Amino acid sequence: MFTDITVARLLVHELRRLHDEGDVVSLAWVVMPDHLHWMIQRNDRWPLSRVVKTLKARSALSINHHLRQRGSLWQRAFYDHAARQDEALRQIARYIVANPLRAGLVRDIGPYPHGDCIWMTGLDEAPLAE
Repeated sequence: MFTDITVARLLVHELRRLHDEGDVVSLAWVVMPDHLHWMIQRNDRWPLSRVVKTLKARSALSINHHLRQRGSLWQRAFYDHAARQDEALRQIARYIVANPLRAGLVRDIGPYPHGDCIWMTGLDEAPLAE
């Protein structure tokens, strides 16, 4: 689904919209050809299930409109992991943005257009592929 650059950018638009509207703080994300990795800092306004439901609904509407189709776009469930205080957020972000590298989509994450991280400039301090 997300190998279509327009479809991927429509999803990115919705990620940024949730961030810009203050519903979450996006720390790191990468859109893969068939799924999304998204590291957020939630606020007390919405539970995680509502954040994900909103992202899925908004992106499905815009993507389906673009593709001139109807129906489900996303799986019903999602996988989440709450970072414990002893986990390094930058290490988790590094893992997320390195997904295209590990999947063999790119040799360098720099040119991959569908990912971002608030610590991108600091990510060159350590190797991304682990």
